[in-house]
Amino acid sequence: MKIKTALLSVSDKTGITDLAKVLKKYNIEIISTGGTKKVLEDAGIKVTDISSVTGNPEAFGGRMKTISFNIESALLFDREKDTAEAEKLGIKPIDLVVCNLYPFEKVMKQGAKFETLIENIDIGGPTMIRAAAKNFKYINVLTQVEDYQSFIEEFESNKGTTSYKYRKELMAKAFNHAADYDAMIAQTMDAQIDKISFRLNFKEGKTLRYGENSHQKAHFFRMKEVENTYHDMKILNGKELSFNNILDISGAVNSVKDLGEVSCAVVKHSNPCGLAQGTNQREVLEKAWQGDPISAFGSIIAFNTTLVKETVEFFELTNKDKSKRKFIEVIIAPKIEKDALKYLQNHKNLRVIEYDMSKLPEYKDLRFINGTLLSQDIDNKLYEKLETVTEAEFDIDKNKAIIEFGLNAIKNIKSNAIAIVREKDGIFHLTGMGAGQPNRLISTELALAKTKEFIRQDFKGKEEDFEKFYKEEINNAILISDAFFPFPDNVELAAENEITKIVQPGGSIRDKSVIETCNRLGVSMVFTGIRHFKH
Repeated sequence: MKIKTALLSVSDKTGITDLAKVLKKYNIEIISTGGTKKVLEDAGIKVTDISSVTGNPEAFGGRMKTISFNIESALLFDREKDTAEAEKLGIKPIDLVVCNLYPFEKVMKQGAKFETLIENIDIGGPTMIRAAAKNFKYINVLTQVEDYQSFIEEFESNKGTTSYKYRKELMAKAFNHAADYDAMIAQTMDAQIDKISFRLNFKEGKTLRYGENSHQKAHFFRMKEVENTYHDMKILNGKELSFNNILDISGAVNSVKDLGEVSCAVVKHSNPCGLAQGTNQREVLEKAWQGDPISAFGSIIAFNTTLVKETVEFFELTNKDKSKRKFIEVIIAPKIEKDALKYLQNHKNLRVIEYDMSKLPEYKDLRFINGTLLSQDIDNKLYEKLETVTEAEFDIDKNKAIIEFGLNAIKNIKSNAIAIVREKDGIFHLTGMGAGQPNRLISTELALAKTKEFIRQDFKGKEEDFEKFYKEEINNAILISDAFFPFPDNVELAAENEITKIVQPGGSIRDKSVIETCNRLGVSMVFTGIRHFKH
């Protein structure tokens, strides 16, 4: 059916005159209200005042404008079943509703007083939107300014009408718009009475290849009005992303986004098994890879700077000896140079992603568990203090940068977490880590074992000389724990393996015993005052 009558009543006037001019070109009658009517008339567009339809003036400071039997009937009556009754009642159909709502969110974010919030709760608008959406079989309803142009194109290409499919899409948007609006008001009003509630809106759902395992279905959504999310990653090459890929990408990005200079993270099962920071990207990658070359197979690798060809040639993707080629699942950087991308495309399945992690939005850490929701702040505070608590001195000023590097690593490793870091030749790097163990001592054993493997890769001498080489290399390493040591055994094990510097939060009832053990073994220890559990 041709659109003959339109009702325009908008809070956001952007683009409304341009839309109205197109409607007038097709001789469509425009009914309008208050401020919208004035804007249109100032632009020379003839409109019908809504009071001539409702039979009543606008009243109560604008609280009553559109709510009436005549307006809602014009939107709701079934054009096939109820036409005779509508004519008998003098109801003229409205075929298009253009309505966006009072700016409740805007004034709320501006810190408006309660009275102002109340006055910015729209009543007539949601009623019109829901009525028009319910009757979408016959009515178009526009709630988003950005949809005006697509409507004009649809409208003009269909010579004054629109398709059922298009109206159905507008209907879904309209109900979402009204639902989001009501949810925002409800949550804000809960806060007014000191009641905690939580409502979120996610859209643009994508079906992923599968979930954590191939028999699990999985989907990926974008949070409404949040920009630069992982949903916005630019995939330049490779297969579609899986559920696990996205979790690992998050782990990799979080591991490098707060580091300085040129940094690289090698992530497996959400944990950074390799991490390095320096000035030369190729050297940084090599040190990160050295953290655990075996686990790096099938890993996710993230960089915080533009990726260049010299760096990616490290993967030897064109080596005739296929056993020399390094297999990785995903590589991600803020920017990827053309020749680097061309080289990476030698592996057709390798996901190559551009993503500006410097603009990663920090919201809340949310976890949905069988019908319940956990919410907490992001862990973005490295330490409360840096205090040497042992007799052996710890030069904090000299080691502050490497301590911060290590704390950034530890807060991205699953607890119980132990990380061993050091600086060599101007590069900060993770030499070994232990993650996810129920016993912290086991995590320490794993981190020490990996550190020994790391150092062995640099050893070129005779086997009988390795222990001497190890002692020299481990000399400036720092062991970092995500939480306090419940017993001195971790210190004893670290000292046995030539570790002389430890950083931990402190706070155990056995801190005194732990410190006494450090003093007995000549180990220096720093307390940070901040725990970094990551479950």
